[in-house]
Amino acid sequence: MSATVINGKELAKKLRADIRERVNQFIEETKVVPHLVVILVGDNPASVSYVTGKQKACEETNMKSTLIKLPVETTEEELIKIINDLNADKSVHGILVQLPLPKHIDEQKIINTICVEKDVDGFSPINVGKMILNEECFLPCTPAGIIKMIKETGIEIAGKHAVVIGRSNIVGKPVSQLLLQENATVTICHSRTKDLKYHTLQADILVVAIGKPKFVTKDMIKPGAVVIDVGVNRVDNKLCGDVDYEGALEVASYVTPVPGGVGPMTITMLMENTLEAAKRLTR
Repeated sequence: MSATVINGKELAKKLRADIRERVNQFIEETKVVPHLVVILVGDNPASVSYVTGKQKACEETNMKSTLIKLPVETTEEELIKIINDLNADKSVHGILVQLPLPKHIDEQKIINTICVEKDVDGFSPINVGKMILNEECFLPCTPAGIIKMIKETGIEIAGKHAVVIGRSNIVGKPVSQLLLQENATVTICHSRTKDLKYHTLQADILVVAIGKPKFVTKDMIKPGAVVIDVGVNRVDNKLCGDVDYEGALEVASYVTPVPGGVGPMTITMLMENTLEAAKRLTR
């Protein structure tokens, strides 16, 4: 068996073209340009790269993008004041604080400061709570992108056994919730899980988000499974995922590559959320 590669880059390109059309229509109707503000504290190379990708996506979808770059020594109080000013600015529709933040700043406190109507990352406790209740909200971008990618395969999620490795608030927990809402049976595995391989071999859909390069090997994958690799690791100056990609290609039915898989979809879902925020705030 040779798996089909789910090309996140191509799917993102198609979705962004659609978003651009809807943005243009929105601008024509309201004379309002959707506006995303990204705050970057410090100069973490990975964060700088992610921010550049978000700015490029804004250009592609005809949205306004503003980057606020702050020195690493910025205090928590200074950052909170900037966010509160943006909360009050009616020309701003989406606010994103690039994580991780320097250790002297409480990340959850910063996330909680962003008003829920502009929380386009979908990280605020209110958006998370609404997601769990299956109410209208901003979905976290990576999990939302993963669901889109699985659906792109044409495989029915309902009734499938989905196994998620990782229980982070950013990926593991929310993607498990979204899979549950699609009527999958969901197992969450983590560092304390006993006999991980037993669980992964049950997975019709396997989502891996643990930050360990090539951790999931082909003998851990059920033949014909859909494998979604969320990991981004640098090994010998090359990017790789949490799954042994070459091995996965031999046994899975569908596999996402790294890079060019989940990453472009995450940013695309951010554009979707920003447009939706602009619509809600302009009603």
